[in-house]
Amino acid sequence: MAMNVAVKHRISEEEYLQGELISDIKHELIEGEVYAMSGASKNHDRIAGNVYTKLLPLLENSPCEPFSSDVKVKVGSNFFYPDVMVVCEDQTDHPYYSESPSILVEVLSKSTRRNDETIKRLAYQSIPSLQEYLLIEQDFVDVEVCRRMSGWLSQHYFLGDEFVLDSVGITLSVEDIYRRVQNEDVLTYLQQQAETNAG
Repeated sequence: MAMNVAVKHRISEEEYLQGELISDIKHELIEGEVYAMSGASKNHDRIAGNVYTKLLPLLENSPCEPFSSDVKVKVGSNFFYPDVMVVCEDQTDHPYYSESPSILVEVLSKSTRRNDETIKRLAYQSIPSLQEYLLIEQDFVDVEVCRRMSGWLSQHYFLGDEFVLDSVGITLSVEDIYRRVQNEDVLTYLQQQAETNAG
């Protein structure tokens, strides 16, 4: 999710949740401080949308359910808006957030990279139910998948690759994730594909 300007005063969880219901802008709550979320780029939205729309039909007859960036994840006293979240056994009886995701996806940007790769990574990996954390670049092609079963070691995937989300048994292709995305890597790949098919 695109980020962020800190509002420098501490608020309670209840104040934060009430504020989000009436605010036109989304905010994250980190260590009692509120951070306003800036708007996302088209490429950011394409990537998040591609992941969500690939997961939605594949999980239709499953106990697992995907959510887009409007549903929060609660980690301790912090609240984040992941770009995509999959919840398989929701242990949270709250309409606006979950505390028990199986998969979390963040699309990286210059403004969010530091938080996504440090604060959020550590927070997310502390969630007992979380099995996989994806960090997806938008300015170039790189899908980083961190899995609990491998000690959160990173594996990177590129155009032409496929990978399995082990927690839900679904295979995703990097090409599908970057469909319609406009960056140099994607354009070069599509040109090479066109030349190969023409030859």
